[in-house]
Amino acid sequence: RPDVTFERARETYLANLRFAAEACKAHGVKVLIEPLNRFDVPGYFLTSNAQALEVIADAGSDKLFLQFDLYHTQRTHGELANTLRACLPHIAHIQIADNPGRHQPGTGEINFPFLLKLIDTLGYQGWVGCEYTALGDITAAFAWRDALT
Repeated sequence: RPDVTFERARETYLANLRFAAEACKAHGVKVLIEPLNRFDVPGYFLTSNAQALEVIADAGSDKLFLQFDLYHTQRTHGELANTLRACLPHIAHIQIADNPGRHQPGTGEINFPFLLKLIDTLGYQGWVGCEYTALGDITAAFAWRDALT
């Protein structure tokens, strides 16, 4: 909110994350935080992977992780490969969508064959989810998978 300082918002966010992580710990559940780019989601609190890593460190919980979204990272940072490498120890889920437009891979500028191979090479063991607005019919929406093999 405009009447809340960044420092107060951060304190509240950290307190809530600590509470959630502790509550989930007893159930073996991970808590994920996802930075969203400030262009598509103005006013959202968590806007960069660097900020997310600081929050994770400051929260001090072994149940708090990063949801790494290639689309938001491209919009905010660029440098997808190096940012992925730097964040990898804290990533528990990866989401993909192409830029511009948040459409399926192959419709924009992101080099998905390279990045998906890098994700494997780095040894990431979690899920990679698709979160995009498809262009075309269902066949077109998933045609990019065939280009990877």
